[in-house]
Amino acid sequence: MELAERVDRIAESQTLKMSRLGNELKAKGLDVISLSLGEPDFDTPKSIREAAKKAIDEGYTHYTPVPGYKELREAICHKLKRDNGLDYAPDQIVASTGAKHSLINTIMTVVNPGDEVIVPTPYWVTYTAQVEFVKGKVVNVQGKAENDYKITAAQLEEAITPKTKLFMFSSPCNPSGSVYTKEELESLKAVFEKYPQVLIISDEIYEYINYTGKHESIAQFDSLKDRIILVNGLSKGYAMTGWRLGFVAAPLPIAKAMTKIQGQFTSATCSITQRAGIYAFNADLDDTKEMVKEFRKRRDHILEVAREIPGIKVHEPQGAFYIFPDVSAYFGKFFADDIINNADDLCMYLLQKGLVATVTGNAFGEPNCIRISYATSIAKIDEGMSRIKEALAKLK
Repeated sequence: MELAERVDRIAESQTLKMSRLGNELKAKGLDVISLSLGEPDFDTPKSIREAAKKAIDEGYTHYTPVPGYKELREAICHKLKRDNGLDYAPDQIVASTGAKHSLINTIMTVVNPGDEVIVPTPYWVTYTAQVEFVKGKVVNVQGKAENDYKITAAQLEEAITPKTKLFMFSSPCNPSGSVYTKEELESLKAVFEKYPQVLIISDEIYEYINYTGKHESIAQFDSLKDRIILVNGLSKGYAMTGWRLGFVAAPLPIAKAMTKIQGQFTSATCSITQRAGIYAFNADLDDTKEMVKEFRKRRDHILEVAREIPGIKVHEPQGAFYIFPDVSAYFGKFFADDIINNADDLCMYLLQKGLVATVTGNAFGEPNCIRISYATSIAKIDEGMSRIKEALAKLK
């Protein structure tokens, strides 16, 4: 059977792959600890669940407008004004089936074959895959460990060419947990002001899981506002991964074009999820703040444990719920007849011999690192990290 050539342009998500492999071992009766997926282990807050039940009882079970109920888009505008000081109109909002869907909608809307897309590394695994899917050219800019895995204005300007169409990044960052300060964003802004042809995707899905005290969005700068596509959603900050609601706030022509594309692919996202989203975006953030307090405790704990493992170098993440240690000290070591050549080998070794699922840094454009999620209980973190320490000690 001959498949379409576009299938070869896209690889399996490494985060989902490690989850799948871990589940396959669990199905064989093995006790695998998963530190791979970026999914909060908290249940969705009860008040949001109740709003969804109410929506079912009230008959919100029919098709909705493609970009979402107007009440949902109004609630998103309210959230953006309340939390970010940003002014958007409902027609500039498009709700989709998760932030990943929002990203591919955006990329299909603005990137033509051959267009260059600047992606700082480390990056979330899906960024480059989606750009390559539409035949764009990925231009990686290396965020250095000594700069907390963030790029500088000088690096950005050096990467821009006449073919540059788009810049895409996340803050807080998956996988590094790095957070751009207002001053750092201002330095990037000064570069973008010189190149008005460059659009910007700002992925802010981890906005609330931020330990710096205040989230700073690049969309706050008026000189860039008409070319920023802000991506966010419910999954992380509201513990609503399975509900599948992401959104973009974008210049009106881009929002209209995305609605046109989405109308031919998925139409609107789930009506019940949208009604729950209306409640969530209008409600206070008390439940979210409690989750973030717990994530901070877990971060501090896992850092303490990780720093006790010989050969691991780890920086302190300021957001999200991952650590991203440099494990290159273990490259070239052996276990029996198996050699650890790289981070891919190390992750497979930790899964097969240590029964702990992690994700290779190669998937995020940083080959010396692995990603370890602490979006799980302290007990599982302790057990998983203990297994990692024990497995690494066996390498010679």
